[in-house]
Amino acid sequence: MQFPDISPIAFSIAGFAVRWYALAYIAGFAFSFYFVKAGLVRSTGLRLSYAMLDDLLSWTVLGVIAGGRLGYVLFYNPAFYIQNPARILMVWNGGMSFHGGLAGAAFALLAWCRRNGVPFWRIADMACLAAPVGLFLGRLANFANGELFGRITGSRF
Repeated sequence: MQFPDISPIAFSIAGFAVRWYALAYIAGFAFSFYFVKAGLVRSTGLRLSYAMLDDLLSWTVLGVIAGGRLGYVLFYNPAFYIQNPARILMVWNGGMSFHGGLAGAAFALLAWCRRNGVPFWRIADMACLAAPVGLFLGRLANFANGELFGRITGSRF
């Protein structure tokens, strides 16, 4: 079976390329925002204002992106980034790690909860329920980028 040739660029607007990966992040965060907004009131009784939810989303987005990038830099190619520190901020060139993003999100959620006096575990429960959609969309974007491929096997199966 031949691996499909899918462009990592979903579309371009005035010369600006919009990539599948960026769309996956945006859609994942949007879903999470609405899921958490509805679920917090329904299942936990927490009533947070729209401003607090916006703030929570902002902290989480920053935590995922900063943690994902830092995890990639530290775990996958630290020697390169020590010699080229300006490239650390170039997230558009690729390089995010799941475990770094998870740690960054957890740290951001914990910090936001402490700052706002909100029970961490209630927010964490909702985040854990919302995260799989974003992870699924991220895997689809990995596929479009040609990052998820296996090896060619014989006809043994």
